[in-house]
Amino acid sequence: MNFIIALDIGGTQLRAAVFPPAGITPVAIQKTATRGTEPGVYERLTDLVDSVWPAGPVDAISVAAPGPLNPHTGTVISTPNIPAWKNYPLADLLFKKYKVPAFLGNDANLAAVGEWKYGAGQGHHDVLYLTLSTGIGGGVISGDRLIEGCNGMAAELGHITVLPGGPICTCGFPGHLEAVASGLAIARYVSEQIAEGRSSVLKAGPALDAHAIALAADQGDELAREAFVRAGEFIGQALAEFLHIFNPSIVIFGGGVTQSGRLILDPIESTMKSNVMDKTYLDGLQLVTAKLGDDAGLLGSLAQARIRLSNV
Repeated sequence: MNFIIALDIGGTQLRAAVFPPAGITPVAIQKTATRGTEPGVYERLTDLVDSVWPAGPVDAISVAAPGPLNPHTGTVISTPNIPAWKNYPLADLLFKKYKVPAFLGNDANLAAVGEWKYGAGQGHHDVLYLTLSTGIGGGVISGDRLIEGCNGMAAELGHITVLPGGPICTCGFPGHLEAVASGLAIARYVSEQIAEGRSSVLKAGPALDAHAIALAADQGDELAREAFVRAGEFIGQALAEFLHIFNPSIVIFGGGVTQSGRLILDPIESTMKSNVMDKTYLDGLQLVTAKLGDDAGLLGSLAQARIRLSNV
């Protein structure tokens, strides 16, 4: 193999890295603001690619992007952070410009692939990755293959209903896991409880986030701790169902909310164990936190390219 250019399209940043034929240490890396509501996101992306293009041959460009998208056709169906990208043929545009294969994958799916190949999931054949952040997403490796589905839209783990009639999710439907257990959902619950008169050291408002709530919980704030336990119980309930469906040997938790540690992980684990239909699902099961951090998207993109190229 030759060089691979990996791209990570985030809500606030576009990142590009050049990886050598072997290893996971980039030889060059650059970033710029996404500015997704402004014209010219694609041009900013290609400027970034141009800025890291190596002197040697490039085998592929690989992109991690928020969904929904179709990795089989390389099309971004829509993404809330870049409204202009509707049915946007990103992979085809990159191929035509740079004359090398271009691959596109869902960012959460590729984070799962990255953790499987280069992070906490190494050595496992059946991996469930769950990212707990502003939203909730994930990816599933089953029998050494990423589950993508016929349109590449499988494993939207944050969009299962856990509270019928509950809060409206970012996708527009009520009671999804993301709507009750994401970082935004935790902050919304605390704000609502304060508005109803609950006592807390926290103040409701747009600045309130899961990190501030975790700090308050560590200081003994009862409402803050309740918010994390509530979210963790919903996640544990969902996780038991994921075990029934996918039967992984390891569950990897990523995302900023995971940084609250046992505050969120303890209720997840206890609720999962009490809801699993047979204890055999727990035999040898590992629950761990992700290792790749902010590089999960880039390294997932790298892994995607290496896998796709090896299958050609």
